[in-house]
Amino acid sequence: MPFGIVSKPLETWLNGAQPKDDGSVCPMQLTAGITKANTGLEGISWNILGQTYVPKSLNEHSFSWHATFPPGTFVPPHIHPTQDEFIYMLDGRLDFVLGCRDFVGTTGDLIRLPMNQAHGIFNKIDQTVKCFFWVAPSRRLFDLFWGIHNLGPEANPAEVVALSAQHEVDFLPPEE
Repeated sequence: MPFGIVSKPLETWLNGAQPKDDGSVCPMQLTAGITKANTGLEGISWNILGQTYVPKSLNEHSFSWHATFPPGTFVPPHIHPTQDEFIYMLDGRLDFVLGCRDFVGTTGDLIRLPMNQAHGIFNKIDQTVKCFFWVAPSRRLFDLFWGIHNLGPEANPAEVVALSAQHEVDFLPPEE
């Protein structure tokens, strides 16, 4: 179950079962519909490392969210050992460390981050950047976002790293 407060139907759905019309349940699956602009699942909006993440879709096969990166924010280098990750750049520029190489993504670019590939994401410009992320399969990332939502600068980095590892995201040690 996620760490945040969600409605009972969403909690049931997130825990891997959706009620059917006959009262039985089936595994979490994609439902048809539209997630409207400027909204997310159940009105959820997370503050993750100074960025705003709004979940747009979630099922066992993929999880997507809209991300807003204010100037100077970043996601430290990390690895998803069980997920492929993708970023579609909607507006702006992000700098990436992919493996041991530096890359730049700008409006309209698709960034592909295969599982087990170390990557870091940095907004080094003086404008807010907007992009659309998704991972496949979903695994435990949604729960991790609830766990690190609203952690401020006083958060213990070792605890964040440990919590992330429990949710299948491995942060790399800082370079010396």
